[in-house]
Amino acid sequence: MVEFAFDLDDDQKAVRDWIHGFAADVIRPAAAEWDEREETPWPIIQEAAKIGLYSLDFYAQQFFDPTGLGIPMTMEELFWGDAGIALSIVGTGLAAVGVLANGTEEQIGTWVPQMYGDADDVKVAAFCSSEPDAGSDVAAMRTHAVYDEAKDEWVLNGTKTWATNGGIADVHVVVAVVDSELGSKGHASFVIPPRTPGLSQGQKFRKHGIRASHTAEVVLDDVRVPGSCLLGGKERLDERLARARERAKKGGERLRNAAMATFEASRPAVGAMAVGTARAAYEVALDYARTREQFGRPVIDNQGVAFQLADMRTQIDAARLLVWRASWMAASGKPFESAEGSMSKLYASEVAKQVTGQAIQILGGNGYTREYPVERMHRDAAIYTIFEGTSEIQRLVISRAVSGLPIR
Repeated sequence: MVEFAFDLDDDQKAVRDWIHGFAADVIRPAAAEWDEREETPWPIIQEAAKIGLYSLDFYAQQFFDPTGLGIPMTMEELFWGDAGIALSIVGTGLAAVGVLANGTEEQIGTWVPQMYGDADDVKVAAFCSSEPDAGSDVAAMRTHAVYDEAKDEWVLNGTKTWATNGGIADVHVVVAVVDSELGSKGHASFVIPPRTPGLSQGQKFRKHGIRASHTAEVVLDDVRVPGSCLLGGKERLDERLARARERAKKGGERLRNAAMATFEASRPAVGAMAVGTARAAYEVALDYARTREQFGRPVIDNQGVAFQLADMRTQIDAARLLVWRASWMAASGKPFESAEGSMSKLYASEVAKQVTGQAIQILGGNGYTREYPVERMHRDAAIYTIFEGTSEIQRLVISRAVSGLPIR
């Protein structure tokens, strides 16, 4: 087990600086344009692929960093550049985590490389869990998968929503109900290969923030996939369902469902995204406060402004430490007994909203215009308290963990 440390080693610092350079030189100059266009920034994803920043190899190296800090470091720097473009670059990762969390070694080796493509033919992937009537309430999921034993195929029907890269992805990972009597315990994950008949894009959403990231509905109409596309395989699924039925009879312990296994693994990474956005807004506000003069002196000379900046920096550093702790715990195999992963995502998300709002206040009227980036950062920050588990859901998870009670 690697000891927890506050300092990055030389190799990690070199990677961080490399990512920061890409964020500063490529992402930031294009941020306002792609926010206005509300389109996937394919040219920037292509640039990231050319230098190896958008690749399976790079994210595998960061994912398997024994300190656990590779992924949060990467997320913070990319989202410091711009949240919408960064999410377009890293959105495939959630689908990859879905396969890593639930798939066999063979499935991981088959599907994850196809999610990224290569520098000459860039691909993206989508993770599809939420539905129009089942967001935080995963037990209300209606998309179902039925096994056709004669053909060894699964048939999926339903509609997914809020899917990053939904419909434009080459590979979709879809969570579906296989046993409705078991609620969220009766869910399983499936890979939908490229060009599978029956899968189509529904509504594309016009969003408040992260506009450069494609978000849409995914419609599944009698989508047939081979039995090998069930993540984990049918034997493992049958065993898990049998245990769930037995525990249900005894009123036993709760089991993780397929979507929750993915979200638990990704929550600290989302916290790191929020830290990146908050840090970016803080830096803009700090620079503005140092250079903007009112009443013959820089506005940072006023305690009302200086104290705000002090609080902003303190909150950002505290959020980063929570994210790093959770990431280190996950890499070290330490269980989140007090829901430390949810803690990191909850606090960092709330900090991002607060800090970006304070940045607008420090910039005054200028902060409210699109001439300065804090307006966009504030819009982007709103998503962190919503996606991959709202702040209310995080509090529910944490309160259950610390109390040991089924709080509702």
